[in-house]
Amino acid sequence: MRTATPYAPSRYGSDMPSLDLRADPVDLTEALVNIASVSGTEAEIADAVEVALRAQAPHLQVVRHGDAVLARTSLGRPSRVVLAGHLDTVPVNDNLPLTRTGSGVEQLLHGLGTVDMKGGDAVLLHLAATLTEPRHDLTFVFYDCEEVEADRNGLGRIERELPQWLRGDLAVVGEPSNGVIEAGCQGTMRVELRTEGSRAHTARAWMGVNAIHTLAEPLRRLADYRPREVEIDGLTYREGLQAVRVSGGVSGNVVPDSAVLVVNHRFAPDRGVEQARAHLAEVFDGFELTVVDSSAGALPGLSAPAAAELVAAAGGRVAPKLGWTDVARFAALGMPAVNFGPGDPTLAHTRQEHVAACEISSVFEVLRSFLSA
Repeated sequence: MRTATPYAPSRYGSDMPSLDLRADPVDLTEALVNIASVSGTEAEIADAVEVALRAQAPHLQVVRHGDAVLARTSLGRPSRVVLAGHLDTVPVNDNLPLTRTGSGVEQLLHGLGTVDMKGGDAVLLHLAATLTEPRHDLTFVFYDCEEVEADRNGLGRIERELPQWLRGDLAVVGEPSNGVIEAGCQGTMRVELRTEGSRAHTARAWMGVNAIHTLAEPLRRLADYRPREVEIDGLTYREGLQAVRVSGGVSGNVVPDSAVLVVNHRFAPDRGVEQARAHLAEVFDGFELTVVDSSAGALPGLSAPAAAELVAAAGGRVAPKLGWTDVARFAALGMPAVNFGPGDPTLAHTRQEHVAACEISSVFEVLRSFLSA
């Protein structure tokens, strides 16, 4: 792993893609999208980002950490804003290279990563190169492996090995948010509910106990469940509790002696992981539960000065994030954090992924206004 290494142009191939960070963010989006960077293969795009930042943003300190690239100002400002975007994408689905349709305000950019989240990366890279005298000190974090299991996420590695690079007064993650600030995020928890029975031949089913049938009661509780709606900082977070998988049985003529119901819980950020676990234990009282994975949510923190300034720059438009994103990692460090990026998140990970050029420009203008001296 390359960690905080000095710039050595000779280590890059002559055919490495070049990026013009001062180009219009719409054009920069196209350049980034056309560098394939499926999770685990981000070296090429990280090389291009590193070289471009070192050459075109001499006002920034730049560090390479694995296939993440970090850059920051050190101007002695009284506050610091961290702006983060992941460089990886889900696998290609016949949606590269990028294509454009329409023109002017109707122009759309189609292709893998246009939404999730190279449009956001382009905005951040353009700001990094062109905003030399911001009114906040700035840290830019372009990281790897966001689209895969959490233990490979580049932000986690940076937090362990270069924690000072993630500290600030506000974090802005450029995930797609329809160009609207999405504050905080829900927590998430996945549990397995197991039931036991006893095997028997189905011709003599009365001699056994069907474990799948015993799932009827927890399924009934799920069907009757009414999720909370929680208001925090004027935003309403709606919780959810859903069965996502049922498994059991060993053969078509055997009464099953075990069954597993997998349940996903999305909880408002006023609850921590332990509180969410206690709530599920109450809902499924009498049944064995095992937590498979969990991640805390993030409070919106909109009362923090830097967050309030960003909301004002965006015209006061703000919404709750109904899902989990890496803003939770920053919130765990004691920072308010928001999602703010171009693109419709419902198009992420689909073959039809596309973003409006005007939305990329709009997000850039809001952030430039917020960050400019």
